[in-house]
Amino acid sequence: MRLTFGFILAIFVGLSLGLIGGGGSILAVPILKYVIGVSTKEAIAMSLFIVGIVSIIGLIPHWRQGNVNFSIALIFIPPAMIGSFLGAKISDLPFINDTIQLVSFGIIMLLASVLMIKKSNSKSLKVTDNLGKHKLVNNKKNTQILFTIIEGFGVGILTGFVGVGGGFLIIPALVLVGGIPMKEAVGTSLIIIAFNSVSGFSGYLNQVELNWLIMIIFSIASSAGIIIGGLLAKKIDPQYLQKGFGYFVLTVAVFVLIVR
Repeated sequence: MRLTFGFILAIFVGLSLGLIGGGGSILAVPILKYVIGVSTKEAIAMSLFIVGIVSIIGLIPHWRQGNVNFSIALIFIPPAMIGSFLGAKISDLPFINDTIQLVSFGIIMLLASVLMIKKSNSKSLKVTDNLGKHKLVNNKKNTQILFTIIEGFGVGILTGFVGVGGGFLIIPALVLVGGIPMKEAVGTSLIIIAFNSVSGFSGYLNQVELNWLIMIIFSIASSAGIIIGGLLAKKIDPQYLQKGFGYFVLTVAVFVLIVR
């Protein structure tokens, strides 16, 4: 019964990625831990595999629509992969336990929820795009590349350590630092999340025992969700969805920090 309910909820992991370009891991980790019942470290490792697979599938329609900026992605991905692998290895240090990872995850969720709620304001989205264009014109290319590398490494560390793909951080970074439009940032973030997840997952391979059957079924359910989310994204204003999802993430974050 728990497995069935968990796999139904897995659809929402894909829906989140398809509709707003992020939030997959933020949902996947609590579902795997509290519904399916795996340990914290296993949940983080499994979520990286699942979100990586789902991001690749979600990337296809964005790529076909020309919403993937490969030149920016190629700058962002290498430091992000290095950071993600290191983040996974940091979690294996003797003083890092489940409580530390869960508290860190809960804090990241709180920050993510605040960012999502703030970005859901239509005016702020327009300003963000304008700021991105402004920075692209006025900032020196070397400075832009440096900030992109630093951002990529930081997001990677978070991905590997707490299993958060970083879509809520990657998208604003791509707009503000990379200077690309919001739609393009969403598509580009998916390819970055996919590579991040692969690197982070490889860092966990020798640390935990993985239930591959659960991961495959969860990935299939989430993949169905991202396909549905991609179709719905054309008809539903993502700003309203992002705001509602932000409050939902806030609620889950409080739950994680209280229960642990």
